[in-house]
Amino acid sequence: MIDAATVRLAQQVTDRALAWLSRMRSSFALPRDVEDHEVRGEALKSLSELALAAGLLLRAAVAGPDSSRTARELLDFAWREFREGELLYELQCYTPAATYPWEIYGQFATSGYRHPRLEELALHLDGLRAARFTEHVPNRRLGLLASRRRLGLPDPPDLAEQIGRTWLGGMPEPWMLDASNAYGVTHTVFHLTDWGADPAGLPVPMQEYLERWLPVWAEVFAETRTWDLLGEFLMVDMCLERPRFHAGIWESFAAAQRADGMVPNGVTRPPDDPLRAFPNHHHPTIVAVVAGTLTVSRALDPTLHDRDRLPA
Repeated sequence: MIDAATVRLAQQVTDRALAWLSRMRSSFALPRDVEDHEVRGEALKSLSELALAAGLLLRAAVAGPDSSRTARELLDFAWREFREGELLYELQCYTPAATYPWEIYGQFATSGYRHPRLEELALHLDGLRAARFTEHVPNRRLGLLASRRRLGLPDPPDLAEQIGRTWLGGMPEPWMLDASNAYGVTHTVFHLTDWGADPAGLPVPMQEYLERWLPVWAEVFAETRTWDLLGEFLMVDMCLERPRFHAGIWESFAAAQRADGMVPNGVTRPPDDPLRAFPNHHHPTIVAVVAGTLTVSRALDPTLHDRDRLPA
């Protein structure tokens, strides 16, 4: 049930988290003292996640002018760090079998940031036999398919089979969920629904499974103060055709946010110095931006049933 207070709380969490990310922007900068092909790992992951959050906020178009301007500034910053796509192109050329350069690029392409040579190379590589045999865990393979969609490529005929290979696709006993599988569940949902833009992309049996067990898992993550995963499951709720909005869970998540806007991961205690806190706690803060954005966006979605809409 949509609750106006919950939506206001989600917007507040989003704005505060986004402001913290903006203040910490320099910490997302890529290293300058290494060769292009040595830029990898956490540096690429963090910057691409920042770009994803900013792009989703702009896509939703539900933020106020200050947050929208901040999101655009962060997305522009990330694009400059990737040298307007040239760094991603160089990384793809250096390791043709890698998929992460064009996966990262896909996030920018949907926001209108284009690099024609990288797109041409990605399309060529996708046509090779090797592209059909990239070895990734099942939910990562769905991520590759989502990236292909962003480049205008169709899904393979065995999509249903690939979905069925994921943990969520198997719909196991819910008490067998651990942290690793939990992240797999969330990303399976994100890839199939395009981060909530297409809730119908998630098969009905999986929707029903999540409707039953997501509230239970969210309660566990709230009780154990696992804020990073709790934020991701709040995002999952917003990717379902019948989101519940979970007012009590949102209250717990918002209460975990620090006064400066940072959200701790819930596993390690953050130091007071934001520069020292950044490595372990920027991710849940990014998650907070996306969770809040999707919540406000779905609350304003006219396709939700009349009884679930916010009061006038």
